[in-house]
Amino acid sequence: MKAGQKFADLQALANHLRSELASKNTLVLYGYNGTGKTRLSMAFKDVGKQGSGDGEARDTLYFNAFTEDLFQWDNDIHGDNDRKLKLNAKSRFFDGLAEMEMDNRIRPMLQRYADFDFRIDTEEWEVRFRRTVDGQVINGIKISRGEENIFVWCFFLAIMQLAIDPDIEAYRWVKYVYIDDPISSLDEHNAITVGNHLAHLLNKADNSLKVVISSHHPLFFNVMHNELDARKSKKVSAHFLSRSKGDGSYALAYTGATPFFHHVAVLTELYKACCSGELYTYHFNMLRSVLEKSASFHGFTNFSACIPTDNAEDPDGVLHARLINILSHGNYSLFEPQPMLEENKSYFNKILNSFVQRYPFNPDLFPQPAEVVGRK
Repeated sequence: MKAGQKFADLQALANHLRSELASKNTLVLYGYNGTGKTRLSMAFKDVGKQGSGDGEARDTLYFNAFTEDLFQWDNDIHGDNDRKLKLNAKSRFFDGLAEMEMDNRIRPMLQRYADFDFRIDTEEWEVRFRRTVDGQVINGIKISRGEENIFVWCFFLAIMQLAIDPDIEAYRWVKYVYIDDPISSLDEHNAITVGNHLAHLLNKADNSLKVVISSHHPLFFNVMHNELDARKSKKVSAHFLSRSKGDGSYALAYTGATPFFHHVAVLTELYKACCSGELYTYHFNMLRSVLEKSASFHGFTNFSACIPTDNAEDPDGVLHARLINILSHGNYSLFEPQPMLEENKSYFNKILNSFVQRYPFNPDLFPQPAEVVGRK
């Protein structure tokens, strides 16, 4: 990785990103939580603002934590049966809401990820949700926080499609799109699904639309870089974003042609989860995926070949293979993850540590056995 460029503050960094987009179509940034990615997205947006009040001109359509704040719940405290999501009518984010039939634009995207439906009231600026259970339609439901996040994300994707279309007047002001961490807490499968979907939409855009994508999720970052870079006509650049604890300055470092390999990125995520003790049932799915990729690389047909067989508790690796096989096939919800049982956490730690110790991974990535680091 090349040495990074330093910037005194977020405005200087935002100006640099805009100058780099003069010769690039897309910039993909990776940064840890707390680096300042959300504040950078707002600084980037502010650079493009001109004027004030009704005459204010903008050039950036953005998705970040502030975007989610444009949607607020009215839970009908008194009647408790007419729950709805209120839209901020003052935001230009909703330009063309009535004219563009947003329901029909959002619904096909939402059906990729969720099993509920909705209706947008363009006069009252509110959204009501419904779900079909055992053939019966239940109206006015309160969807979960995770489901709300995916609805807002699909809402944004529908608007981005309009911004990509040069014939749509309502969003012709959009010259830049800035996307910061679209969906948090993604497992491996859904990080790839969301990334592929977004890349597919961006690959259809003409070269006049410039895009910045920032994320703390290594797999999502990797997928976006590789999927966008697959089309050589799309000029893509990927960077690590960091912030100095000393003087508060920011730095960008070019990641090179391949920023991450999937299996290494997944392993580091699993290691961090073990260290923190925050293990969920879907982590077994991620571990199984790593073992399957590793088995295939080494010429084996079954992931069990990559489970060490010198463990005193499981000398043949049968128990650990069986655990992974069973626990990686549950119907686990992405948006309502279930904590792993303590006994299964212990097995998970042993399998992960044995695998990492068996193969020569960079020891800087896994400095100590996860179960030791994470012990309270």
